[in-house]
Amino acid sequence: MKFIDEVTLFCASGHGGAGCVSFRREKFIPFGGPNGGDGGRGGDVIFEATSSLSTLLELRHKPHQKAERGRHGMGKDRHGAAGADLTIKVPVGTLIKDAETDEELADLTEDGQRIVLFKGGRGGQGNARFATATNKAPKFAQPGEEGEERKLRLELKLMADVGLLGLPNAGKSSLIAKVSAARPKVADYPFTTLAPSLGVVAYKNFRSFVMADIPGIIEGAHAGAGLGHRFLKHLERSGMLVHLVDISGLPESDPFASFEAVNRELMLFSEELGNKAQIVVLTKMDLPEAQEHCEQAVAWFAERQVPVYPISSATGQGIEALLDAIARRLWSQPQEVW
Repeated sequence: MKFIDEVTLFCASGHGGAGCVSFRREKFIPFGGPNGGDGGRGGDVIFEATSSLSTLLELRHKPHQKAERGRHGMGKDRHGAAGADLTIKVPVGTLIKDAETDEELADLTEDGQRIVLFKGGRGGQGNARFATATNKAPKFAQPGEEGEERKLRLELKLMADVGLLGLPNAGKSSLIAKVSAARPKVADYPFTTLAPSLGVVAYKNFRSFVMADIPGIIEGAHAGAGLGHRFLKHLERSGMLVHLVDISGLPESDPFASFEAVNRELMLFSEELGNKAQIVVLTKMDLPEAQEHCEQAVAWFAERQVPVYPISSATGQGIEALLDAIARRLWSQPQEVW
């Protein structure tokens, strides 16, 4: 299924039905009074977050969403039926904005959370409502109120406890495939990950946390370079970041400069994202090249008071220690394990 995290919708609530102008017309009842009924109210537009959805794909093919209008009033004091409400289901983590002003209208972050975004128009009153002692035969009624309408932009930001971060081909997909049931594409070339993926990591004592893998980030990502710029927003809701660094290319490549460049991209994209807590991981420790330069890398990070965790997703080396470190960050007082 294609991952769609942004859509534009035109939404409108239902118009209210018009009131009716009617008079009694019955045999042997002269001067029958007014009996026009009220119009029904228009339907509301409701957004509901659900964990059963993971993408906005369905809404991309339905850009116009409109609630049902109320029925008009009728004679014999019959009121028009109310229009049906329109409930639009979206994934948890969907942000709703006005497409023209960029005003934030709603942020649905919990499963089952509902919000009435646009109220339907009220139905107009029929002429029976306006009969008085001095005006016993009113020949007018109210029109129904118009509903609200706006052009909306929906943005999906994945809800994850841990976000994986790093250059393309740093080993993010291999790690999430190792510790969860997620099965992203894994290959030995850059940008194998083209869309974010979520995995649930089972920890000790039946505890678990959600990990998100996003496409690799390169220098200039905040300005649109590479693929990461579209998906940096998915890291904003993460409780913490796991920054993966591949040192197997030393000395030809400079992973330390790349590490600092990626962090600059985070800060340029969002100061909040740039200041988010990180755990640094040295990947591909099953390769002789990575083992050869591991001590040098640990020393470089130690000078900057950054603890690192060498791992191999292929052999499982260091995975348990990494998960323990993540758990300590997520839960300040983790339960005793067995």
